[in-house]
Amino acid sequence: MTTWRFDGVLLPEGSRGRIELGEGEYDALPGRFALPGLIDAHCHLTMGTDSLGLRLYGEEFALARLDEYARDGVTALRDVGGERSVTLALASAPPGEGRPVVLAAGRFLAPKGRYFPRAHEPVPAEELIAAVEAEIADGATWLKLVGDFPAVGPDGPIIGSKVEASYPIEVVAEMVATAHRRGARVAAHTNIEVVSDLVRVGVDSIEHGTVLGIEDLDVLGARGGAWTPTLCASVQAGPDESDDRRRRRLERTEHLRAMLPEAVRRGVRVLAGTDVVGSMAREIELLVELGLTVEQALAAATTEARDYLGVGISGDLVTYDEDPREVPSTLHKPAAVVIRGRRVR
Repeated sequence: MTTWRFDGVLLPEGSRGRIELGEGEYDALPGRFALPGLIDAHCHLTMGTDSLGLRLYGEEFALARLDEYARDGVTALRDVGGERSVTLALASAPPGEGRPVVLAAGRFLAPKGRYFPRAHEPVPAEELIAAVEAEIADGATWLKLVGDFPAVGPDGPIIGSKVEASYPIEVVAEMVATAHRRGARVAAHTNIEVVSDLVRVGVDSIEHGTVLGIEDLDVLGARGGAWTPTLCASVQAGPDESDDRRRRRLERTEHLRAMLPEAVRRGVRVLAGTDVVGSMAREIELLVELGLTVEQALAAATTEARDYLGVGISGDLVTYDEDPREVPSTLHKPAAVVIRGRRVR
């Protein structure tokens, strides 16, 4: 296998250095700036859309997505809900050559009528602990709790705009305790005030979290918890946006702009994640636009995520011709991508 050498600026810290991936004769990598591989902390490898809306796909779809991620410089990712037979298998098997490492949560944990019907098998409250045990037994290191969601009709469309908690909080507390006892962690989808209860009972990672407040950040940060705001999904305008949706989106954007720097100050591990609509490059740009320093945003997508998720960095590197701290758009066009010693771009 060809081995590689990089000479230039190592980000996010900004020091000059040399990285050698392998032994013996080396080929030089293009690019003058390098990151230790991007980490997508919130994605769905098997989720896509068709004419009826969101649905789950199989292994071929997931492998194609992994190859796309690799070319974009993503060297590891956390799948937070999908087709469990595919994602848990990818997480438990040795990583494919030149493909990102996969951490997986398995299925979405939500009751009937509180998530997209073609994307999950409903889990009633009385079966939640058994479902958690089953996911962990099959290799899940994370569990994906849909903490709140609007009502969803049997064929998929969301009914109205009212969002409610998915499970009684005492059931969620038991779920979190079970997961922690078994060595797994809990990522919670949440966009309403129930986030305070979810933080209080010990969920490890808040996903979206568009109404997180200062007190929530204090509690989450005190235990080193994480927040993946998925800004591409939360603050970017959708097609045919109504005036009311635009107003609410702009209010949400300003709240996140106030909370994100506070989260870092309070010790919360802010992570970057694409969900199903974004890219890592755009997510990093949005983190900067909403208040993080460039170095903090790059760390959220690399070193901070690697440390929090427990992903090693051996043999991973993404290089760029221009400095992404000064030219953020360069993140959209890596000069080279090396995953575990193999160059994939």
